Amino acid sequence: MDNNHVYQGSDMYIASPELLSAVNVSVALNRPLLIKGEPGTGKTMLARSIADNLQMDLVIWNIKSTTKAQDGLYVYDTVQRLYDGQFGEGDVRDVKRYIKLGMLGEAFVSEERVVLLIDEIDKADIEFPNDLLWELDQMSFYIHETGETVEAKHRPIVVITSNAEKELPDAFLRRCIFHYIVFPDENTMRDIVSVHYPRLGEELVQNAIKAFYGIRELPNLQKRPSTSELLDWVQALSIGGVDPDAIISELPLPGVLLKKDQDMAVLQRRFSAGEDSPVAGKRNISGFRRV
Repeated sequence: MDNNHVYQGSDMYIASPELLSAVNVSVALNRPLLIKGEPGTGKTMLARSIADNLQMDLVIWNIKSTTKAQDGLYVYDTVQRLYDGQFGEGDVRDVKRYIKLGMLGEAFVSEERVVLLIDEIDKADIEFPNDLLWELDQMSFYIHETGETVEAKHRPIVVITSNAEKELPDAFLRRCIFHYIVFPDENTMRDIVSVHYPRLGEELVQNAIKAFYGIRELPNLQKRPSTSELLDWVQALSIGGVDPDAIISELPLPGVLLKKDQDMAVLQRRFSAGEDSPVAGKRNISGFRRV
């Protein structure tokens, strides 16, 4: 493999050796890299890290429930053409003027190789991945309105993320290099926090991480806090001047970590009952401290 196209991680992204290998195998084999993992494990940020490390532009195609594969190729703006025809704006005979490339199309025509992120592919219809098989295999697509074929000038590095909300078709999976990003352990999480906030006090970070993992272990949570929420929390704790000891004993600013009423109620009941908690053991606290 060309050493210029070997992903080695980046200063702002902590990648495991297994993830580094998966990225580089994907690049070497010219296969899309399918990344799964629970929200907050850095799936989207991986694509940005690859682009930064390999010094390429990043093209992001954010997938929604209404997204169709065609949207990523091109859109024929019939409304604008009709408008121009009615009001005499421009030459409506030139159909090319009304062809707008989508994100996949933009990645294909780029003068330089790019990283293409297809983000949260499982949000779309179940047929969406299969509808992209030909384009991702052949790196080309046909524009019916103009009779032209768009071929990739440089094969993009394709990163596809999924939150596993629905199963992806087998035919699509066979064409991908797959990697599941496990949720970071406490040591790795400490490294992640240090990368983002290197000047935070060691005791504050240590206690925040201990409380964070304790909350994640609470039963019946609908949405466990993720890495991004921990990063917000440690910053809020620092800005608020919270005593590091209070992080364990009082769990300030819980709304930065938990975003659902039901989850806040779970935590409130744990405090109110004075139960043994994975956060800090026995407590006699009736509510949350406000900072």
